[in-house]
Amino acid sequence: MHVPQDPQQAAVPQRQPGPHFPPPPPYRPPVPEPRIVPAPPGSRYDQLARTRLHAWWRPVLGTVLGFAGLMLAGAAVVIAGVTVAALVGVKISDSGDRIFTDPVLDLAVNLLSIAVVLPLVYGLAAWIQRRPPGTLSSVVGRLRWRWMGACTGVAVVTVALGQAAVAVTYVATGEDLDDLFGWVGWDRFLPVLVVTVVLVPFQAAAEEYAFRGWALQAFGSFFRTPWPGILLGAVGFTALHAYVDWGIVDVFAFGALMGWLAVRTGGLEAAIALHVVNNVLAFGVSGADGTLEEALKQGAVPWQSLAGTAVQLGLFGVVVVALARRRGLATVSP
Repeated sequence: MHVPQDPQQAAVPQRQPGPHFPPPPPYRPPVPEPRIVPAPPGSRYDQLARTRLHAWWRPVLGTVLGFAGLMLAGAAVVIAGVTVAALVGVKISDSGDRIFTDPVLDLAVNLLSIAVVLPLVYGLAAWIQRRPPGTLSSVVGRLRWRWMGACTGVAVVTVALGQAAVAVTYVATGEDLDDLFGWVGWDRFLPVLVVTVVLVPFQAAAEEYAFRGWALQAFGSFFRTPWPGILLGAVGFTALHAYVDWGIVDVFAFGALMGWLAVRTGGLEAAIALHVVNNVLAFGVSGADGTLEEALKQGAVPWQSLAGTAVQLGLFGVVVVALARRRGLATVSP
């Protein structure tokens, strides 16, 4: 039986194979999400962990793993130090605030136990937060070495002026400088100097990456303002040290200013520079006058030292900010 054809169907031309109808393109699987994702352009230093892969648990988990890793790595360094001490005949200290009777070995182990934070925070940024680990250094994803060199020059001058301010304050308050500084001789000073110059840059940088890098950017993942990260990072930095009385004020002020400068200059270079110069001088002076054991204990700091802190930090902050502005230093991600 003949079935009449629908006029609308009849009007539609039927597709026939041929040169005018090529075959469909081959199937292409979807492009996977990149493993490492940077922050959006225009992000401040404290917001560089706020990528499109950010989730609330990433900085929390990274902080917990970082603290656990620091404990394990620090314990491994101490065990290695005890092994070395046994081989060279250095005795373990009976004092609860020291590990070895030799203050130079004690200094080396203490510095190394902190320096192990460096590879740890880099790994956490890449593995947990899935962002370029170089963003811990600066907004451009790396350390700006020329800028850090300039900051180091500023740090040397301001630290020297700070020490001069301390000496003037001691004299003005009736202290005898001869009773405060001495000389132990080159045979005792040189080992301290070598350990200090070799290891302090790694120890100081590790503390900056932990408290002005990871902590500042972890809080920056949640807050629009950088101040929670700056202040709480300074609190953690202060708790890491064993200073009391005026020493707490000294360390907290240092940590807060370094956090502010990291945001203001877009990276850790200024903070690392001042931290390295400050610690090299501190351990160098204590090694030269035979008070390295007391320096390792930390403890109380005389109030006169705050005069040096005010001069050092105040001048460093003003000069670094002015120099960064003059150079047009990048303060947000490209």
